[in-house]
Amino acid sequence: MRALFLQHDPGSRPGLVGRALEQHGYEVELLAMSERVEDGTWRGAFPAAGDHDLLVPLGAIWSLNDRNQVGTWIDRELDLLREADARGIPVLGICFGGQALAAAHGGRVQPAPRPEIGWTTIESDDVDLVPPGPWMQWHNDGFVVPPDATEIARNEIGPQAFRLRRNLGVQFHPEVDPDNIAWWIELGGEVSTAALAEAGTTAQAVLDDARRHLERAEADVNRLVTRFLGDVTGPA
Repeated sequence: MRALFLQHDPGSRPGLVGRALEQHGYEVELLAMSERVEDGTWRGAFPAAGDHDLLVPLGAIWSLNDRNQVGTWIDRELDLLREADARGIPVLGICFGGQALAAAHGGRVQPAPRPEIGWTTIESDDVDLVPPGPWMQWHNDGFVVPPDATEIARNEIGPQAFRLRRNLGVQFHPEVDPDNIAWWIELGGEVSTAALAEAGTTAQAVLDDARRHLERAEADVNRLVTRFLGDVTGPA
């Protein structure tokens, strides 16, 4: 079995989700797209929807609505997600990837009431699939759940997870570990430092929380992935 992670920018990694999938027998592959956080241009080819057994579009530093950054590929990615759905191929969309999944199926992406950065708990209607966390957040936008989907988690900022057939979209970052978050901060430089300050936190605080939450986060990710594979990706 093959799982393809869509790496929109160099800050994204399969991380804990990739490791959990490997434990379930998946071969994890990475499609590296835009190579710099300063430039989202990418004109490479997406694989055919049927080339993999599972798709995982990851986060991105840009907004899905920023055509100057994502315009060379986002429409093609949305087509890929719709084709995967038509073929019954499961998709797990994470942060930007969850927003793309929503947009592909009739939802939309809009600015969040405020930037959300750091570890937060969420309200879940299905704690066996999406535990309440805390989960790592880093986003300025949020998704509006597609009309035919079921919202299954939320917080005061907005929806945090939805299900639609064999698709699961989440707004938070289940994949990250402390090393990944440190890499985000390093890549973003002064922009990351300013964003953390605007959100009322610091790099040190977020990294300390990441280390403190790591063991529980690993367990929550394993629950999410196990249930996703056993239930969400069940018979078409």
